[in-house]
Amino acid sequence: MLPFTLNGKTILITGASSGIGKGIAIACAEARAKCILIGRNRDRLLEAQNECVGSGHEVEVVDITNESEMSSLIERLPQLDGVVQSAGIGDNHTPLKFISSSFFDEIVAVNLKAPILFLAKLEKKKLLNKGSSIVFVSSIASFHATPAHSLYCATKGGITAFVKAAALDLAGKKIRVNALAPGMVNTPLIKFGSITEEQQRINESRYPLKRYGEPADIAGAAVYLLSDASCWVTGQQFVLDGGITIGG
Repeated sequence: MLPFTLNGKTILITGASSGIGKGIAIACAEARAKCILIGRNRDRLLEAQNECVGSGHEVEVVDITNESEMSSLIERLPQLDGVVQSAGIGDNHTPLKFISSSFFDEIVAVNLKAPILFLAKLEKKKLLNKGSSIVFVSSIASFHATPAHSLYCATKGGITAFVKAAALDLAGKKIRVNALAPGMVNTPLIKFGSITEEQQRINESRYPLKRYGEPADIAGAAVYLLSDASCWVTGQQFVLDGGITIGG
């Protein structure tokens, strides 16, 4: 099992205060990585840090959409062996006709612009060690569209395309870039909007495995992509969806 360990690796995780990002941070710590947890809420970050086994894990309260805060963070960071870009927001079931300029700017800033610029800054400052791994958290929405989520789908589709191109750009340095594409996962992100509990139960029953995912279901794949076990994998998107997209 040694290829799957993260022992000796320093892994940075954005969106680590809750949901999938928190689950990945906990799993990375269990795999013996040193974790740097990034998020906007200090209390929730500290809670996540306390759930990470081992010592030496760090917390950074940063809004990654704020370029000044991002640049300041870059100056404080050590050399990294892995980066997980998990920070993101949903679109609250917004029909196409209700997409506004301000909402467009908000969701693109969080889901697309910030993670791309963050990786660009890390690369420019040469903070990514040779052989390091970058993991973006995308979504099955990048290729499996649903009504009233067109802008969210667009941002996740953009991440998927970016991952492929960035993988080519960084391959010469043996830096790998991949994405995870989860289906619905039980996180605070799915609790907002106009969907009732009954509607959620009906949707959950459509999954072949008859449940939504949990952050831990996604975290194992992230550990694999961050580990040396995936050293020949780059430019790929891994689907983790309980089988919901099997039928196309």
